[in-house]
Order: sequence, then structure tokens, then C-alpha cells
Amino acid sequence: MAGVIDDGEAKPATAARIYDYYLGGTYNFPADREAAQAMLQVLPLGPQLARTNRAFLRRAVRFLAESGVRQFLDVGSGIPTEGNVHEIVQRINPDARVVYVDIDPVAVAESLELLEGNEGATAVRGDLRDPQSILTHPQVTALLDFDQPIGLLLGAVLHFVPDDDLAYDAVGQLRAALAPGSYLLVSHATADEAPHDQGELDVAHDIYRRKTATPLGLRSRAQVERFFTGLDLVEPGLVWLPLWRPAPDDPQYFADDPKLSSGLAGVGRIP
Repeated sequence: MAGVIDDGEAKPATAARIYDYYLGGTYNFPADREAAQAMLQVLPLGPQLARTNRAFLRRAVRFLAESGVRQFLDVGSGIPTEGNVHEIVQRINPDARVVYVDIDPVAVAESLELLEGNEGATAVRGDLRDPQSILTHPQVTALLDFDQPIGLLLGAVLHFVPDDDLAYDAVGQLRAALAPGSYLLVSHATADEAPHDQGELDVAHDIYRRKTATPLGLRSRAQVERFFTGLDLVEPGLVWLPLWRPAPDDPQYFADDPKLSSGLAGVGRIP
């Protein structure tokens, strides 16, 4: 990592840098820290939630790489942190290729710095809500072969596209571009069975609406399952974050009550 970024220029908060702050990273600005602290007043488990989601991503990516997937498209990839996708998959398959996509220019810039000299990975700026601009991006098409299986990673990003029609259409377009044998990975925040009252959730939504350009929208289990329609769900299916193939080195924040993780996770294979 390059070190603490320059705070000299005021920048609006982004979901990627709030997430980085919760993970203990240094690529965040005063506005990000202010928004993160405001969120902690109503959702004090924010850092634990972020780390639990990150642990799921690492486990699932490792599973895909061990299953033979050698290409990965990580949309909403965020700021580089420990256990990045390319580090995991290239350790298993040195010729694996990874494209990181994020709407936040800081996330892209820091990713490119981290990836300098790695010919099998790159980062581009893109918006999940405009999937064709991702699929036709020259750096994406140069590195990924869409005639071969790809792991499409949508970790903790779809709840920042609260418009259902837009979210399902975007995922549908991305899925349609993938070859048989590809996989879709999704983790998504939910209020189902979670111990948050509606007032807390309303405050959290308002913080994201006012302080960032990425509004927050939770979905039910049934709504998250819809992203996997027509796919073969990998065991154990769509489950709470800590329950998707847990590993001994995982964070144990929600081991006794997984629904406290407030997030659902699943991996589906395109037949």
C-alpha cells in the first residue's frame, strides 16, 4: 500500500472509501471518516460487517480458482486491501487474469498502483448501472476472453443500486455476456431477520443519501435470490455471510448468531 492519501483537497464521501475505513485502511478522506462515524452511531457493527463480507469474498474467490476459473471481473471492487482477488487467484493459477472495476477514481488509482508490473490484472473506472460500458471497455476486452468461463464478482455492491429494475437489468446484461461454466458471486445487505429497527435503517439510508453519491437499498432474501434465477447455486446456497463455507481463519464476530452479519452470500454457476 502506498500510505495515507493526501487530505489536502476536500472530496465527497464514497461507499468504497467508507468500506476501506471500516477495514482499517488508509485510503479515505475526512468526509469518508465523518460519514463512517455517523453510520456507527446507528449501526455500530459496521467494521465487523465489512470484515465478515471481505472474508466471504476471499473464501468464494478461492473456491472459484480451485474449481478452474482463471478469469475474474470484480465490479465494485473498492480500495485495495489485504487478500485482494488477484493475489488469491494468481497464487493458485499464476496465469489467472483479473479486472477490477469501480466508480471511485481513488479506488481505481490505488488499484493500478498496486498492480504495477502485473500483466494479468488491471483496474478500470466503470459504473455497474451501465454494464455495456464495462463489457466493451478496451482494457476489459483485452484482458478477459468472454468465450471462456469468468467469475463475475458483485460483492457488497448491489445494495448501492436500490432501483430494482436497474439492478436486475444490469446483472442480467452482465450474466448474458458470460460463457457457460462462468460463476456469479453476490453478497448483499438485508434487513431480513436482522436486529435493526426501521428507524435505524432509515437513518442509515439518509446518511448515504446525504453524504455520498451511492444511496443504500437493502433487499429481502427473495429479492437477492432473484439475481441467481436460472443458475445452479453452489452449496450451501444463499446463506448468511459467515455460513458460506466457513474457514478456520475467518473472523468469528457472528459465529454464534450469523444473522447478525446482516448480509446474504451466494455463488451460482451458469449452466
